[in-house]
Amino acid sequence: MSFNLTILGSGAALPTALRATTAQYIECNNRHILIDCGEGTQSQIRKYGIKLQKITHILISHLHGDHFFGLPGLLSTMNLLGRNQGITVYGHPELEQLMKGMLEVGKNKLTFEINFVPLQYKDEQLIFEDRLIEISSFPLKHRIETCGFKIQEKPKEYQLDAKAIKGAGLLIQHFPFLKKGQNIVLENGETRNFEDYTFPPKPAHSYAFCSDTKPNETIIKSIRNVDLLYHEATFTEEHINRAKATFHSTAKQAASVAKEANVKKLILGHFSSRYENSTTHIEEAKSIFENTISAEDGMVVNLEKVN
Repeated sequence: MSFNLTILGSGAALPTALRATTAQYIECNNRHILIDCGEGTQSQIRKYGIKLQKITHILISHLHGDHFFGLPGLLSTMNLLGRNQGITVYGHPELEQLMKGMLEVGKNKLTFEINFVPLQYKDEQLIFEDRLIEISSFPLKHRIETCGFKIQEKPKEYQLDAKAIKGAGLLIQHFPFLKKGQNIVLENGETRNFEDYTFPPKPAHSYAFCSDTKPNETIIKSIRNVDLLYHEATFTEEHINRAKATFHSTAKQAASVAKEANVKKLILGHFSSRYENSTTHIEEAKSIFENTISAEDGMVVNLEKVN
């Protein structure tokens, strides 16, 4: 089991030679998730050795082109490759009609089912859950309706201590209960305390993605204490008026959000093409929140190693 983030695109509206537009790939406990799908995302997926047919969930934050123009191409390629596994796409209610229209114009019948799940933009919402992970959306403040996303592992099970279990009179059918932290009562009435036969569970990890947004304190409750926070930092303080006018954030503002939310680590991204590099962004952010890095295309972050 692993929890890894791969940056597929770290730039803002205009792609450059070094930065594609927004897209991220998450592998979490064998769940394969794509967040946003800017133009050229499928090329980035191939470039960085990701198996696109494994992706089962696609989260689209909003309907600005640099966050979803790559989606019809990606779905078309999956179809050409004979995909037969369904895929779930989460996004604005209008996204379904947009995608269906673009895919149907070529009169090619899809080989797989697309399940569109509309997002709502008023409150935090649990949009996916299984036995190992949860995915939630939460509203951001941009020029159009926009969501951020949080992916978190559920609390993990206790680990069995094989050495302690040996000769303790425990049976295989007792093991699931020990893993859940439950004591065992044997047939003779004796009780076995789970803590004597297990190791503490490994910590559960969490990741929050804050797409295009102006500084927004209302998201703090949704991202508080996450291990890793990605927050857009389209501009530096030099262009703070531009950030305000376009409902974007500066690096310093993103760092203030990270500090208030008590996250472990901040990763900045969605850099405007006017900047040759992210050096100034990092300097500004670190003046507020030291544990900050910049997103770079192809970067892989293991959340289990975030500190």
